[in-house]
Amino acid sequence: MKSSAEEVDKSESTDQRPGPLGRLGTWVVDHRRPVAIVWALVVVGLGIFAPAVERNLSGAGWQADGSESVAVRDLAQEHFGGNASHAVQVVVHSTDAPLDEGDGPRVVADVIALLEAEPRLAEVVGPVPGASISPDGRTAIVLAGAGVDTNEMVRVATELKGEVANLSTESVAVNPTGSSLLWSDFNEANLEAMLTSEMVSWPVTLGILVLAFGALVAAGLPLLLTVAGLVASAGSLVLINELVPVSIWAMNFAMMFALALGIDYALFLVVRYRAARMGQHEDPRHAIAEMMDTAGKAVLLSGATVLVSLSAVLLVPSPSFRSMAGGIMIAVVFILAATLTLLPIVLFTLDERINRFALPWVHTGEHRSPRFAAWGERLWRRPVAWGLGALVVLVALAAPIFGVQTAMPSIKVLPEDANARIGYDQVQDAFGPGAPGMLQVVVADDEARAASRELRSDAGIALVLPSVAAQDGSGLVMIQAMPTVDPSDPALVTTVARLRADLPSSAQVGGAAVENIDLKDQLDRSTPLVIGVVLVLGFLLLLVALQAPLISLLGTLASLLSTAAAFGLARLVFQEGHGSDLLGFEHQGFLDAWAPVFFFAMIFAIAMDYTVFLLASAKEHWEKSGDPREAMVGAVAHSGRVIFAAGGVMVAVFFTFALSGPLPPKEMGVILGVAVLLDAFLVRLVLLPVMLRVAGRAAWATPRWLRRILPDITFSHG
Repeated sequence: MKSSAEEVDKSESTDQRPGPLGRLGTWVVDHRRPVAIVWALVVVGLGIFAPAVERNLSGAGWQADGSESVAVRDLAQEHFGGNASHAVQVVVHSTDAPLDEGDGPRVVADVIALLEAEPRLAEVVGPVPGASISPDGRTAIVLAGAGVDTNEMVRVATELKGEVANLSTESVAVNPTGSSLLWSDFNEANLEAMLTSEMVSWPVTLGILVLAFGALVAAGLPLLLTVAGLVASAGSLVLINELVPVSIWAMNFAMMFALALGIDYALFLVVRYRAARMGQHEDPRHAIAEMMDTAGKAVLLSGATVLVSLSAVLLVPSPSFRSMAGGIMIAVVFILAATLTLLPIVLFTLDERINRFALPWVHTGEHRSPRFAAWGERLWRRPVAWGLGALVVLVALAAPIFGVQTAMPSIKVLPEDANARIGYDQVQDAFGPGAPGMLQVVVADDEARAASRELRSDAGIALVLPSVAAQDGSGLVMIQAMPTVDPSDPALVTTVARLRADLPSSAQVGGAAVENIDLKDQLDRSTPLVIGVVLVLGFLLLLVALQAPLISLLGTLASLLSTAAAFGLARLVFQEGHGSDLLGFEHQGFLDAWAPVFFFAMIFAIAMDYTVFLLASAKEHWEKSGDPREAMVGAVAHSGRVIFAAGGVMVAVFFTFALSGPLPPKEMGVILGVAVLLDAFLVRLVLLPVMLRVAGRAAWATPRWLRRILPDITFSHG
């Protein structure tokens, strides 16, 4: 009897014709040896370059390409001995006597000699009375011009800062500062924070995975995908950096996304494989085909949505943003490829051994969770109460978003003991609050005198240094002016705008602080465009996949709620400072300007990940039953556990970044962690099922004209 039943099962499964992804799954298991060899070659080949990722990638590139300030920086590097915004400034400070006494002269001479020995630096200018020596004579600045681009100058700063600081004596402190040092120190602090967070998050992640999969071997599969994806993407970034500069942040974010998505995708596929193999007792080959035709299709759509969301960030004309988005996209491509080609081979090879070391209460073949089925039934019976409750919570958390203020990161993002911050503070104490943010005005020789007069008469300028003519016959003159306010003070924005309007027509205003202002202005202009493109493309992808305009629109708009709520809470924490003592940071009074556009794309990508899992399952049940109740309850029953577990892992990973390191990773951890928490547990497991309940059959209705346009995509197998 048992054998005949197995034959019936097998014959029924044989009659089912796999779809394209099902055929891909059976093809890779039929050719598992060559596919595995290709993967080994890819991972090993790219892995050779992976260890160089931290050394080769840079933290620079935070600029608005095509802006006036970037033009000034290029002119300064080319015509004024490298006296540009990315030049190195070395602050020499004596604690007990003027620098022309005691150790002062020797230390200053040693600093100049050390800087002149570095071939990547341009002209080195010693302290100049009235300009770079403080009135009390105890603080002086040695300027080392930038002889290479911003990315290479960060590497120069990293290599030199230890040697420069070691020139300090008991009475004379030496601290390098400037934008290149700021990024060098920040990268160092950020790397330490990332490593600390990874050390904390991996054990937590493994624990959650064991509970989610119910077996130790199965829980290790997502980590296999993550390692393969990370190694391959890290090696790829090193090679790409040889062609175009890549920000180190690209690797940091790629690491997080590879871990998060690798876990999500593996969860979805492994649960479906075990249901087909151990629950429905299909043979391994047909279990792979069913897994790929159902869960694999949802994973492919999810990955496409993530890639589309992040591709919109490429619209921002800034190297750092484009390389960060590109780095994550590369990681997602490798994770997708590993999920759809490598994971089926591993599952087919291990087969029932994936359940080794299973927890005693786990039903390995269980796909439909009784607990989440009961939750779906509860939502079906009382949709208004649960839906309004979730909506009230989300709207209340989102309300503060209307008071969000943004600016580029200040010096407060650095630890207090960082060289760049110590030097920055010493410059402010000795020369005035605006001294670290000197404005650089490049103007034609015949308008230099008028430009100097305008600068001296401006209320926002405290000091104007003598003009310096270029010695290369270019006919250009540089004038440096010290603002009256700190570089991160909003009043500087007004001063720069006024100067650009009032200075002679040939004058261009730049400097490190102005580059930040121009980048923020670019981000303010780009953010609505990026958000609009992400929403439109996300909706279109859902529409093509689900063939249902109403639920595709509702699923897209629902993602805005968790995003708005996360940024509303972020305003209270990072702008107002609530909880800053608990998290251990000094709040700046604003959110970093890059957070809205970049984090929106990341949050939307993750949110749509869960949307696809839930709605793909709902569509599968709708195709089989035509019953709105079965579509909604079945989707929650079959995908709720995966969404719950994957959301728990992501929240754990992101919140670890909120507990260590400089301010930007804390912002990232809190904003992304809160967004995932709200999206997974309130939006996807409460609000979206309620929307399916209220919409009923209309959720899946498609006009005839639209049905003729859209490709025929189904999520049911067979």
